[in-house]
Amino acid sequence: MTEATLDYFEPRGGAVLASLLIVRDVDRSREFYERVLGAICVREREPCILHFRNSYIVINNEGGPTDDKPTVQARAPQDSGTLSCAMNIRVMDVHAVYDEWRSRGGEFLTEPKDHGMEIRCYLRDPDGYLIEVGQTTGGLERIGRAPR
Repeated sequence: MTEATLDYFEPRGGAVLASLLIVRDVDRSREFYERVLGAICVREREPCILHFRNSYIVINNEGGPTDDKPTVQARAPQDSGTLSCAMNIRVMDVHAVYDEWRSRGGEFLTEPKDHGMEIRCYLRDPDGYLIEVGQTTGGLERIGRAPR
C-alpha cells in the first residue's frame, strides 16, 4: 500500500472524505474513472476504491438492504436528467482539464462557461452521475475564505 492511500484506510487527522457511487457495472465505471479522470485503482471490488488526486471515489454494485442499513436499497440513478447528487471537482485550469478529459473520451454537456466567480462545465459517468469541473476566478477574495 502506498503512502497516498494510507489516509483512506487509516485516516490521518481522524477522517477522510470519499464519494460513494452505486453503479450498474463496477468494471465499466472503474475503467471510465481511470481512463478519463486519471484515477488510480486502490481496490478492485466490494467495494472498488479509486484514489483521485487528494480524495477517493468508492464504487459499488446495486443491492438490497444490509444489516447496518436494513431499509435502504442501493441503486444507480434511474434518470440522468434529474440531479440528486454530483461530484464537484475544483481545478486550477478548467480549460486544460476539459481538453485532457475530452481527449480521453469524456463527453461534456457543454464547453467551460464563465459564470463570474467561476468557470465550469459538466460531464457524466457511464451511470449518469453528473461531474462538475470548475475553476474559481477570484471571487473567494470578495466573500472570504472558508475556515481550515
